[in-house]
Amino acid sequence: MPQPEARRRTILHVDMDAFYAAVEVREDPSLRGKPVIIGSAPRKGRGRGVVSTANYEARRYGIHSAMPISQAWRRCPDGVYVRPRIAFYAEISGRIFDIFRSFTDQVETLSLDEAFLDVTASRRLFGTGPEIATRIRQRIAEEERLTASVGVASNKYVAKVASDLRKPDALVVVPPGTEREFLAPLSVSRLWGAGPKVQARLARLGFKTIGDVARNKPDFLEASLGRKLGRRLHELANGLDVRRVDPRPGRKSLGKEVTFPQDVEDRARVERTLLALCEGVGRSLRKKGIAGRTVQLKLRWDGFETHTRQRTLERPADMTEAIWPVARELFREADDPRRLVRLIGVSLSGFDHGEGEQLGLLDDEDPAAGDGAARRELAKTMDAVADRFGRDALKRAALLDSNVRGT
Repeated sequence: MPQPEARRRTILHVDMDAFYAAVEVREDPSLRGKPVIIGSAPRKGRGRGVVSTANYEARRYGIHSAMPISQAWRRCPDGVYVRPRIAFYAEISGRIFDIFRSFTDQVETLSLDEAFLDVTASRRLFGTGPEIATRIRQRIAEEERLTASVGVASNKYVAKVASDLRKPDALVVVPPGTEREFLAPLSVSRLWGAGPKVQARLARLGFKTIGDVARNKPDFLEASLGRKLGRRLHELANGLDVRRVDPRPGRKSLGKEVTFPQDVEDRARVERTLLALCEGVGRSLRKKGIAGRTVQLKLRWDGFETHTRQRTLERPADMTEAIWPVARELFREADDPRRLVRLIGVSLSGFDHGEGEQLGLLDDEDPAAGDGAARRELAKTMDAVADRFGRDALKRAALLDSNVRGT
């Protein structure tokens, strides 16, 4: 039975527009109108780093986050390449989140530049959801000279889709009761949990739009896609999402690190150690039933000079296959081959607890079939063996010839 209007939740999804790049343009107005790419600068088209953020001028060249810097340079050699200043961005993010919390204490942090806000209890004091969203956008523009896109809806999923629909600098409102109608013409790629492989399966079933999914019976989708994923996609396609905004700070990060007995020159050994650490972090995340959005690398040279690098993933991860490539890329980006490595570490933050539906929402592949399910089942088996016989009882082949102990 539909809820009365007065009892419906009002959820905002606020997403800063190309945040890192926008900050750099704000700090250096001469960059305005130019393609700006945040990431390590390529050298004559070469570079081992990846793009952290690209502004909208750069995106016209097909450049996007997580793209190798060398590939970005080939597409846009005349772009402006800027090394990320995470601490500076975090300081600005803190002020923006203070604006959010001046309207509601129900703020769920997703990353430095993205959050859900439940303003249901704030409507009597500050006005309707669209009015609150307008005020938030105005304050960000006035106080930080930055733009944000905001989606306003009755639940998190629809608000998230709305905020992404007309970026940048947009406000998209989905009135209560129109969720299904709003979603119907959109591509199935906007369904949470529908990665490329699931999209391909949906296409084979003749589903191109979210409306196509919504019009089919749940039983058919569960039989075709797997019980959990089929049911969840049917709910989302019909604009249903019961997850609450979770303001609990919880644990800020979960990580592991190793200090070598002697400083290490061998990069292969360092990377094997990093792989083992990623395994341990993934195992801990799965045990706690959480997944992290931001991967951070910690690297300490001989002489105790410490560096950190981090990257936010497109979706939360709890599997080594998602964590390890990013951690390795961060290491290679930060590495100075002339130096000896004293300590290496990896951590994840920006947790998503998933409220019991984590697998169906976060896997890029169908968790009921295919390679993604096989990897997850293998991870569960390895976790069970580690719990019973010790963490070194079962290792990846890449770690067999190493003396890296389980973490």
